Amino acid sequence: MALLSLLPSLLTLLILSPIDLPLSSLTFASASSSFIPTTLDGPFIPVTVPLDKRLRIDSQDLPNDDPRLARKVSGYFPEQIGIAQSVTPHGMWVSWITGEYGMGRSKENQMDCNQVNSMVHYGTSYFDLHHKATGRSLTYSQIYPYANATNYTSGIIHHVLLTGLKPSTRYYYRCGDPYIDAMSKIYRFKTLPAIGPDSFPKRIAFLGDPGLTYNTTSTLKHLKKNNPDLNIFVGDMSYANLYVTNGTGSACYSCQFHTPIQESYQPRWDFWGRYLEPIRSEIPTMVIEGNHEYEKQIHNQTFVAYKARFAVPAAESGSYTKMYYSFNAGGVHFVMLGGYVDYSRTGDQYAWLKKDLAEVDRSLTPWLIAVFHPPWYNSYAFHYREVECMRQSMEELLYKYGVDAVFTGHVHAYERSNRVYNYEYDPCGPVHITIGDGGNREAMAIQHADEPGACPEPASTPDFKYLPYKFCGFNFTTGPAAAKFCWDRQPDWSAFRESSFGHGILEIKNATHALWTWYRNQEAYGSGHIGDNIFLVRQPGICHNQHHDIQ
Repeated sequence: MALLSLLPSLLTLLILSPIDLPLSSLTFASASSSFIPTTLDGPFIPVTVPLDKRLRIDSQDLPNDDPRLARKVSGYFPEQIGIAQSVTPHGMWVSWITGEYGMGRSKENQMDCNQVNSMVHYGTSYFDLHHKATGRSLTYSQIYPYANATNYTSGIIHHVLLTGLKPSTRYYYRCGDPYIDAMSKIYRFKTLPAIGPDSFPKRIAFLGDPGLTYNTTSTLKHLKKNNPDLNIFVGDMSYANLYVTNGTGSACYSCQFHTPIQESYQPRWDFWGRYLEPIRSEIPTMVIEGNHEYEKQIHNQTFVAYKARFAVPAAESGSYTKMYYSFNAGGVHFVMLGGYVDYSRTGDQYAWLKKDLAEVDRSLTPWLIAVFHPPWYNSYAFHYREVECMRQSMEELLYKYGVDAVFTGHVHAYERSNRVYNYEYDPCGPVHITIGDGGNREAMAIQHADEPGACPEPASTPDFKYLPYKFCGFNFTTGPAAAKFCWDRQPDWSAFRESSFGHGILEIKNATHALWTWYRNQEAYGSGHIGDNIFLVRQPGICHNQHHDIQ
């Protein structure tokens, strides 16, 4: 690399303090023998890492009878414990389940929520949990209106909001019902930093499409070793809908099963909650729905399990639904958007998003990050240009308010874009990162849309088929792909892509610099092998859409 092109990266090293700068940034990146690049070095020449022939591209589910998925408590003792951030560090949601789920032909097994209380005891000392909070409880059912299907009713799901918390403070808690002597053991968590331009979580983990496979176990092991302060799961959590209600599963539901409504084996959600408890009980974990959470049932109800099982700050952020919401993590404002609910410019989500973005004060939360499940920028044949309607509806709004980065899943591989807007390089556009490589059963995406014969027919790529949108795809009108639906080479907006399972860590150093690192799973040592890393650099002095007083 020429000395002149290294200057932005060298300036980054000077800007960051020695305390904040990770040791790896002071050395050479192992893959390229050069300093870690910054987005100021872009646009980058597109890079495709060839598929590692040692990898198995498929992924096998943990079996239903795996001991790690079994219920380990009895009676009304809590299980599947998880925590989630409220809109500010002063609040934390605690969720858990008590009692056993029921499987049968009706809702006979539905439990009475009045049988058990929803209480959390907490404090800053392990030995003094003198604060108390109460919440609400619910159950839900997954019911199919035809014979030969086994219906499901959940255990009692509890959600309790802890308030009045201090930022950057360690808390201890236990949950359950003290009146029937059914309290959990004591867990702990650390609240996120106070909102402010110099206050950031040290490590934010991003994970997409995890499922519950042997590859998922590797991903979670590596993620936990990276010691994140906050987890962001970008959708498609349990993949319960790859199973019929007798517990039989398949990596391709439509290939093996033929049912009037695609069934879903809801106990896989309970298995997932148990397996994830060690991470979710102590690290705030934020989620957004994916297509596998759709799970249609009787009376055309959808996303019932997702809405029932997860506590997210929807009402606190002015949203009427858990399908989209926002929250702050120190000096970062997250907007969690729904790719499977109305996103048209006349819909409620668009109006909420416009209001939410307009109220962001970049002098307090300089970083603005968007998260949703299906990617707008994806060069793999798998789900290629599948949400054009959503992109055409919302991209201009995200660009206007200077969103710095967009994280998505859905495609089971890794891809990082150049800064991009409307398919063209724009130094003030966001970096799009697809990280749907958590390890789920549907196998890895390996084919690229630009490979010979791989470009899908445009008519086969409509937005989510259950939304009332028309086809929005079109051929490109300018540039190297003019008059084509697909590029005939890796697109210029695509900076780096590789097929492998893994997760990512974002380390925000200050108001303008953040280090993004993607870790591959296949390395069995340490926290996983670094597959890609780059400094994301904001330029509010040049990019006026990143300034706090935008109108």
